[in-house]
Order: sequence, then structure tokens, then C-alpha cells
Amino acid sequence: MYRILKKEALNPTVTRMVVEAPLVARSAQPGQFVILRVDQQGERIPLTIAGYDRKAGTVTIIFQLVGASTLALDRLNPGDAIQDFAGPLGTPSHTEGLKKVAVVGGGVGCAIALPVAQKLHDQGAVVHAIVGFRSKDLVILKEEFQAASEKLLLMTDDGSAGQKGLVTDALKKLIESGEQYDQVIAIGPLVMMKFVCALTKQYGLPTVVSMNPLMVDGTGMCGGCRLTVGGTMRFACVDGPDFDGHQVDFDEAIARAGIYRPQEQQAREQHCRLFQRKEAL
Repeated sequence: MYRILKKEALNPTVTRMVVEAPLVARSAQPGQFVILRVDQQGERIPLTIAGYDRKAGTVTIIFQLVGASTLALDRLNPGDAIQDFAGPLGTPSHTEGLKKVAVVGGGVGCAIALPVAQKLHDQGAVVHAIVGFRSKDLVILKEEFQAASEKLLLMTDDGSAGQKGLVTDALKKLIESGEQYDQVIAIGPLVMMKFVCALTKQYGLPTVVSMNPLMVDGTGMCGGCRLTVGGTMRFACVDGPDFDGHQVDFDEAIARAGIYRPQEQQAREQHCRLFQRKEAL
């Protein structure tokens, strides 16, 4: 069992938790993930590691309330325990040798982009962070990105915070102003990463994306997280989650991501009704 030490709502749909998991914290790196189960009946949830403290033996996770399992996880509080917390899994993000990087995060994907930006910053790289959200109410981790980057551009769809527009608008402006990057790292919704890659390909900028497809076991055996990268089938859990964004078949990934959306919505509704009945008793 893995005890929850801290819990914080970052916005109405995103929660940050600090979990006591010393063995995971001992070897965790940015870009890696864990697979957890809330209880013995729970499904396996893959979540990218959003931070770790080796000395304290803790791992930070940030998750969005999108289905029954994340709703169940969000009902836990400090002092409660998570049944299973396996990791670290996946290949760490490559940061060595990079001198100047644009880190682009979208929505809850910023939770994955932040530890990468922090590691680059700690290694002495110049980091320009571009983060995008639909509106001011959904902005997360602004202060943390400010501390980890020399330049931060905050974009919102409606202009209620930062600048109005898309992350691709900000990135294009930086590139055309003369900024030169060793690499662009994009993490967020599939559609966002697809258009970031389409933009950077025009300028010949190497681009890495973090893929988070359907995943079950985290060892490559189930095949649920398969992707087509450079015309070859790859598995996000063991070959990634980071890939060359210019080689990823985003149209295929987007189509596969929506396969179980009706079932996810049904499970969420059943979960909500179940707890409404319990709270009424």
C-alpha cells in the first residue's frame, strides 16, 4: 500500500498528489510513468511521473478527472493509501547535450512537460516554455514553469490569461523572431502535438513528443499502446513514451484514442451514481 501524503486541486478537473513510494522515487526520471490501482477491484491507470523526491521517498502524480478510475482516485485523501503503484516504467526523456530547448505543454500535459523542463534547466540549458489552456480557470503550474524557464509564454483559447491564441502561434512567433532551438519537446493533446510537429517540420526543427495511448500492463505484452512510428509498430510503454514527432502517425493514434470513449463515459456515469447513492445513505 502506498500512502498519500499531500493532495491539492490545481483546477476544477486536475489534482496533484504526493505519494509515499520510496522504491519508485529512488530511480524515477522525467518522462517515465507509473501504473497504479486504487484498490483491488480497480483498473490499472498509467500516469506520468510529475515529480519525485529521492530523499523523502515520494513521487508526485497529477491527473485529470476523466473516468471512473480517476474519480475514485480523487476521492482518496492524505492518510489514505493506493493499492498498487508500480514503476518507474518507460524510457526516461533524453536531455543530455541539449543547450536550448522549447518545451511546449498543453492542458494537463503540462504536468508531464514540467519535470522535463526542470531537468533541462538544472543541467544549464536555456528553456523557453510555451503552455496552453482553454481558459484562465484551467491554468496549472504557471509558477513552476516560470522558475524552470528563461522565457514563459502562456496562451489561452479565449484570451482570459496570458495571450489569446494557440501554442503553435507562440512557437511560430519565437522561431520567426530568430530563436534557434536544438530541440522542441511537445506534450499535450494528440491534436496539439500533431500541429506542433507540422509546424516544426517546416523549419527542420527536431521534435520529440510524449505519447500516452491506451495502456494495460506497461511491459509491451498486451499491445494496447501500439503506435506507428516511421512506418514501424512501436509500443509506448517500453519504446517510449517519447518519440520523434515527425515520424508518428498521429491520425492513427487519434482514431485509436477514441475507441473506448463511449464505455469510459458510461463507467463515469455509473461511478457518479454509485457514490451519490452512498452519500445519500
